[in-house]
Amino acid sequence: MLARRRFAPFFWTQALGAFNDNLFKNVLLLLLTFVAVPRYGWDTGLLTNLAAGLFILPFFLFSAWGGTLADHLDKQRLVRRLKLLELVTMLAAAAAVWFELFALLLALLFMMGTQSALFGPVKYAILPQHLAATELVKGNAWVNLGTFVSILLGTLLAGVLASLDGALGRAAIALALVAVALAGLVASFGVPPAPPSATGRVAWRPLSGTLEVMRDGLRGRRLRLALIGISFFWFLGACYLTQLPAWVRDVAHGEEGAVSFLLGAFALGVGAGALLCARLSAGRLELGLVPVGVLVIGVAGIELAGTAVSAQAPLPLVTLLGNTEFWRMSTLLALVGLGGGLYSVPLYTLMQLASPEAHRARMIAANNILNALFMIGSALFGIVVLSLLSLSLATLFYCLGWVALLVGIGLLICNPRPALRLSIFVLVRLLYRLRFRGRHHIPATGPALVVCNHVSFMDALVLGGACPRPLRFMMDRPIYESPWLNWFFRIAGAIPVDSDRRDPGGVRRALDEVSRALCHDEVVMIFPEGRLTPDGEVHAFRRGLELVLARNPVPVVPAALGGLWGSWTSNCGGKALSKWPRRVRARVILAFDEPVNAREATRGLLEARVRELKQHADEELAQRRGGLI
Repeated sequence: MLARRRFAPFFWTQALGAFNDNLFKNVLLLLLTFVAVPRYGWDTGLLTNLAAGLFILPFFLFSAWGGTLADHLDKQRLVRRLKLLELVTMLAAAAAVWFELFALLLALLFMMGTQSALFGPVKYAILPQHLAATELVKGNAWVNLGTFVSILLGTLLAGVLASLDGALGRAAIALALVAVALAGLVASFGVPPAPPSATGRVAWRPLSGTLEVMRDGLRGRRLRLALIGISFFWFLGACYLTQLPAWVRDVAHGEEGAVSFLLGAFALGVGAGALLCARLSAGRLELGLVPVGVLVIGVAGIELAGTAVSAQAPLPLVTLLGNTEFWRMSTLLALVGLGGGLYSVPLYTLMQLASPEAHRARMIAANNILNALFMIGSALFGIVVLSLLSLSLATLFYCLGWVALLVGIGLLICNPRPALRLSIFVLVRLLYRLRFRGRHHIPATGPALVVCNHVSFMDALVLGGACPRPLRFMMDRPIYESPWLNWFFRIAGAIPVDSDRRDPGGVRRALDEVSRALCHDEVVMIFPEGRLTPDGEVHAFRRGLELVLARNPVPVVPAALGGLWGSWTSNCGGKALSKWPRRVRARVILAFDEPVNAREATRGLLEARVRELKQHADEELAQRRGGLI
């Protein structure tokens, strides 16, 4: 994706912006702490909190306006204008640094916060216009990786530049700020056009606009859960990162270099988690990673709270790198970040998909406002635990770990199906060398039927794990009621069906359940042959498919499996499940075709489409086995 114009220029634009934000913010804090305070006798705590407030205040004042602008203007032009504003701000900051005008630097910090608040809604609203639905997870993963690595590098460079003395240090800071802003502006000229999604007048209403955006963002259940979930991530992240310097001083017994090292471990962990999420998701919105990610945060956070380095005086980083406990601490903090990447990327993708297209940027603005509120909440939480209750940092970290762990357990209890679907997908990928064709043909929203040939007892698992959306599938009632597997089929949402001979009314009840699922915009999978193939070929489709379409005329997606005939779960060489497995990691192809309109979806047409798909899959597998490709 980093080689494609529809993504790469924007990636570097936003990464350079995050880099400059943190470079400027940290340089300012270091200059205030080590230059302004000794020279003028200012209060350090007051200045630090004032700087934090000046940077976060624009998110409350301008996020809603920024979301409205992003919906009503071409996002390409808006990005360029905001990068130009950043360059002008950094030119003024360079002059302020050179002449040591600290009050002006504080005012420019407010300007930089304003630019970030206006850029935030564009950042995630532009991706769905340039990326396919199957690329969104990967795009969000790269954006998260770029953001956190930029935060790390900006913080590190700020420390290096601030350590330089006199005119050389001031010149280096000024040059770096302007150069990064200029590089971001140049990168923005490669961003493709992104037409506006809404029309109408744009007005800046700081209070009423913010309240209106928040009300709209929290109205829908899926979007509300995504916004709260993302904000919880920022709550945890802000708690860890805010207390990191004190943790290094009091628990790790390290010097300033250890703070940068642990910050790097956390940032790289988030980036690795984001890329791992993209890998595991395989182009799908995989919400099962959300509870997995927060459970990783919880377990690693609880273990982190129990680590400590024994020392009588602060140790330099070189000495700490020879300490086993410090490495354990770094690894656990990286795992906290890894869990954060797994947890946050699916939620960002859900936020983009659940937001109405005409108001997507405004919904992302609501997310930014809520994030800011949760980060303020993290500061208040730290004050209560550490100051009012006089508890230790270890206790604070224990609290964070247990909160994350309980949230993960709660998510699994309330909605186990996404995590189960993820487990199925991982299991299927371990058992087979899967290749997919045409998964983008599954409609991103709305009801649909998927019809597929029936080769083995693994078919439903392969389809359910690989489909971009959760599937409901029909299955024989005797198998559904198996005492060992009934719990699994219930969680998976299987729909049992029995013949009218064995259960009068069984077919009608199954059709009623299918109809309810389709009415709730779900995707239902059917094996129209009604049984496993006895010879590996596609057999005649039964009339149950037409009964379903008569009740619910929805799009039908033909699908075909190739490579499972001959497995121990198929009827090849004897009854399924009665033989020992003979193949390990067999090649399997799952292909989807374009949806067929319900009015045209006859049994004959769908059967022919499935046969054609299967033939292509078998030919490709034969070529691969023969070493031709």
